[in-house]
Formats: sequence, C-alpha cells, structure tokens
Amino acid sequence: MSRVSQEQSRENRRRVVETAARLFRERGVNQVSVADVMAGAGLTHGGFYKQFTSKDALAVEALALGLSDIGERLARPGFLDYYLSAEHRDDPGDGCPIAGFARDMPAADAELTATYAEGVEDFAGKLGGTAAVSMAVGALILARATAGTELSDRILREALAALR
Repeated sequence: MSRVSQEQSRENRRRVVETAARLFRERGVNQVSVADVMAGAGLTHGGFYKQFTSKDALAVEALALGLSDIGERLARPGFLDYYLSAEHRDDPGDGCPIAGFARDMPAADAELTATYAEGVEDFAGKLGGTAAVSMAVGALILARATAGTELSDRILREALAALR
C-alpha cells in the first residue's frame, strides 16, 4: 500500500472541505453522508477518518470556509446586488453559508452552533446590524423556497431596495 505525501494529504483535505461546504449548503448537513462528500471529492470513504474525527468536525470546517468566502465577497463593491440576485439564489452550493446551514442549526452540536453564531454576528457587524442581516438572509431563504415564481424575484428586489 502506497503512502500519501503530506502535500497530497493536505490537498485531499482541502478538496473534502470544499466539497462538503458546497454539498452542505445545497442539501443540508443532515442530508449529506460522509460517503456523498468523499465521492464528490473523488476519494474513498475509508480515508475520511484519517483526516477528520467526525462529520460534525467536517461541518465546522466547511462552515468556516463558507463564512470566509462570504466575508471576502462582502468586502467587494456591489455585494448586496450579488447577495440578493437570482444568480445567488439559484446557486446555493456556492452561496451564503448562513442561509445554507440555517436548517441544520436546531439539531447541530455546540461547536457548529457557536461557529454559525459567530459568523452571523460578524456578517451583521459588516452589513449594518442584525436587522439587515436578518432581512438579507431571510429574503434569500424565502426567494430560494419560492424559486421559479414572480414572488421569488419580488422578494429579492424589495429586500435589496429596503437594504439600500
């Protein structure tokens, strides 16, 4: 059996976290298995526990990665135009982790809940407060839930207008 180099091991871990971040945002942590993540990363299921202590530990890393990504986007001009757009609504896998992970928080472990709460707090601080983040995230979740209808587009437009 050949050994994986440290560099390859780091690359594999990065792929697993990125894949998990995408899948968890798309479908929810509880709807994605370790096997789904590993297959999505192009790796075998057996290698998971060499990299992570549990699926919960992976979820924390995946959420942290997503929060970092959205934080970088927030610093760019036109962030709200992107955030409350049909493009963002229709791409949850590359979208806001606060919206994507929201459904999992009631049953999440303490570390994931704390990471999520810190992310919401940070996002609120950068966006202008908890009312602003509540409106933006809530509008995104509602727009996704009503995608394909005129209501979905109206939710995005009206939330964007209110937040400007």
